[in-house]
Amino acid sequence: MEKLTDLPNIGPRLAEHLAKAGMDTPEKLLEIGAEEAFLRIRAQVDSTACLHELEALAGAVEGVRKSLLPPERKAELKSWFRAL
Repeated sequence: MEKLTDLPNIGPRLAEHLAKAGMDTPEKLLEIGAEEAFLRIRAQVDSTACLHELEALAGAVEGVRKSLLPPERKAELKSWFRAL
């Protein structure tokens, strides 16, 4: 993969947020992981980033559409998000 938008769930807006937060390649996102990428976006780019963005990142890291994340993973993400 060459571009962030080659990953599932990553459109132009989220790709721009990722790049502004220092993750400008799919490899960097995969290395950092969804939660850390989300924290960086929130801290550096968009303090209002929501659970849907976190789920999109998690799906991208796992290579699936966010709607196909297992219920357990969605629950884990929701719990993590609420604890922020």
